[in-house]
Amino acid sequence: MTHDEILSTYGPREAMEYDVVVIGGGPAGLSTAIRLKQLAAEKGSELNVCVLEKGSEPGAHILSGAVMDPKAITELFPNWKELGAPLSQPVSGDDVLFLSESGHKRTPDALVPRNFHNHGNFVVSLGAVTKWLGEQAEALGVEIFPGFAAAEVLYNEDGSVKGVATGNLGVGKDGEPTGNFQLGMELHAKYTVFAEGARGHLGKQLIAKFKLDEGKDPQSYAIGIKELWEIPADKAQPGKVVHTAGWPMDSETYGGGFLYHLEGNKVTLGFVVGLDYKNPWLSPFEEMQRWKTHPAIKAHIEGGKRLGYGARAITAGGLLSLPKTVFPGGALVGCDAGFLNAARIKGSHAAIKSGMMVAEAAFEAVAAGRTSDELTAFPAAFEKSWLHTELHQSRNFKQWFKKGSTIGALMTGVEQWFLPKIGVSTPPWTIHHTAADHTMLRPANEMPQISYPKPDGKLTFDRLSSVFVSNTNHEEQQPSHLTLKDASVPVSINLAKYAGPEARYCPAGVYEFVKTEDGKDRLQINAQNCVHCKTCDIKDPTQNIVWVTPEGGGGPNYAGM
Repeated sequence: MTHDEILSTYGPREAMEYDVVVIGGGPAGLSTAIRLKQLAAEKGSELNVCVLEKGSEPGAHILSGAVMDPKAITELFPNWKELGAPLSQPVSGDDVLFLSESGHKRTPDALVPRNFHNHGNFVVSLGAVTKWLGEQAEALGVEIFPGFAAAEVLYNEDGSVKGVATGNLGVGKDGEPTGNFQLGMELHAKYTVFAEGARGHLGKQLIAKFKLDEGKDPQSYAIGIKELWEIPADKAQPGKVVHTAGWPMDSETYGGGFLYHLEGNKVTLGFVVGLDYKNPWLSPFEEMQRWKTHPAIKAHIEGGKRLGYGARAITAGGLLSLPKTVFPGGALVGCDAGFLNAARIKGSHAAIKSGMMVAEAAFEAVAAGRTSDELTAFPAAFEKSWLHTELHQSRNFKQWFKKGSTIGALMTGVEQWFLPKIGVSTPPWTIHHTAADHTMLRPANEMPQISYPKPDGKLTFDRLSSVFVSNTNHEEQQPSHLTLKDASVPVSINLAKYAGPEARYCPAGVYEFVKTEDGKDRLQINAQNCVHCKTCDIKDPTQNIVWVTPEGGGGPNYAGM
């Protein structure tokens, strides 16, 4: 049955009314809800706010480094320490390393650009911070619905956003309702805030429908692949922050590593690869595994045990790729819009601040009796905020690296070290880019093949054992949430021209090319393995793969990440 046939047979859907509905229970969405309730309490007014979270609980799908700048959370909760926020490990030192294949050079502290200064920041599990934010939101009266995925944007007759509908439950692989079928619900609001994270499924649709990216640089993305380790006590350096550039990336490919020492003999480490890479033979997952074998990285984790694994796309375009954030009836916040500062490798403070600003605009609108119009006070507040100043200072970062790692490193030094030294806080020039990431792949026969070493099962691992420790699970009988516009394209174009890059850029083993009984190639999609990173939706050279929301509660269940 089609979606419309299901509605005509089983509908109408039950509807719930709210003042504000927030899509996504990450730092941006929860901060939106918290600030709305804080303002209502301050003014002695009532405000009905709910948060839809597709993960099994707030924090279950959250993946980040993370070194957290406490600036925004301090604005949201000046007493966060007394409230028990899990920011307990201050940064104790920074290493910025340039790696060759077997050696490294450490950047002297006096020459480290300002974007890598982490004094006053905290090494955190962002999943734990998000879970804590969820507890604060509920204590303030926010209704949080975990395990419910927003699958469809609803519109009023005038074209403004009316709210969202959650996905139907109990639909079989054939698209037909099963005995466990349950119709989705509608949530209507005066304003709907979309905080789905990078490459949000609904955010992507809204950007296209309202042409929010008109006149902006194309959004630029990276994939971050992360592991959590427990290490021997004698190797622990709580608060130590390490960032690397260079090997194993070539000079034409944007990428780098991070390694952060948490408390409790834990280390979180990972590798980031820009999704504008050209070589279809490249595998971000394998590059991350190879990076761990470098002596400067191996020294931190050798003898330890891997506890967790995950992967997530990152919006890295910055200010120049930031779409218009408001439209009739709603707004985009956090990484759904692209507020992350790639130069600092930080997004949680930006997510929280953007959520606070949209909340203040929405509260003012609801208090004035408005509904479903544009929250123009949100972008106006952003323009005057410290977040805009920060993103403006770093606006050229990714654009320079698109010209190669040597130019990128040199110009980051100029903009983030030299100019501040002579009293120039913001570069007087602006560099734009015009090409979307999916257009950058070159034909496989034009690029060198890359041979990756086999995993040893101690320091390096394969994809399937990695997905296992991400605690990923989906209801197996549901339709695949990884859809193809044209089922012939993966073989006729992607395999023929690019040697099947989806089998390599996916960090979870979702895509593999197999032979049919008559010897022909076909793409097999193992949707059960998907960690919701969205890389396929971004990097597929033909934009034939469309990621849609699976049943709520599916996907990874990150612990300690």
